[in-house]
Order: sequence, then structure tokens, then C-alpha cells
Amino acid sequence: VGLSHSGNYSCEVRTETASVRKRSALVTVTVRRIPVSGVSLAAQPPGGQLTEGDRLVLGCSVAAGTGPLSFSWHRQGSAAPLATGPHYELRAAQHRDGGHYHCTATNGDTTADSPPLWVTVL
Repeated sequence: VGLSHSGNYSCEVRTETASVRKRSALVTVTVRRIPVSGVSLAAQPPGGQLTEGDRLVLGCSVAAGTGPLSFSWHRQGSAAPLATGPHYELRAAQHRDGGHYHCTATNGDTTADSPPLWVTVL
């Protein structure tokens, strides 16, 4: 069932000869998206601690929420999103890449953030 299935519905029944025809009362059905919740962030390497030059991959997922879902990546102190999509990758992390990261998930109706992850680049 999708949002496009919202509308007014009724049921009609008739005999084989169509001599008797009955129709139910009109029923309005409104389909809503399930709100986005339980946003979580996973890191590889786990814990977000890495050595300068190492690769860091962050993944964002939701426990609930109907789509389509979109994701954006944020770092504390940066107003604009770093990237979009369910994954964010730093191919060769530098000391300046350390800090708090979080992802935001939205389905167009609701938005939720993951808890922050502290990334440490040694």
C-alpha cells in the first residue's frame, strides 16, 4: 500500500442477473508514511578511531520509517551537509577530519538524527 492508494472506496455486489445491486457506504482511506525513527550510525573501523591515512566508512540506517528515505551527513561546526546517501567515506583521513559526525534520515514528512559519533584521527 502506498500514498497513492489514499481515496474514497466502496463495495458493490450484484446478483448474476443484475436484478439486485447493493453498494456499501463510502469509506475514506488515508495512507500515511510511518515516521522515521531509530536512526543509527555504524563506523568501520568500529568506534571511529583511526590512524591518519586510514579509510573511514560510516553507514546510516533506520529502525522504522517508510520511504523513500534520504540521508545526509553532517559534522559538528559545518552548516552544509558533507554528503548525501546511506554511506559516507573518507578514503584517507587526516587529523582535521576528527570530530563529531551524525547522519540525518528523512522520508519527506519526518526527519530524525542519529546519535553523534566522535571520530578520532591519530
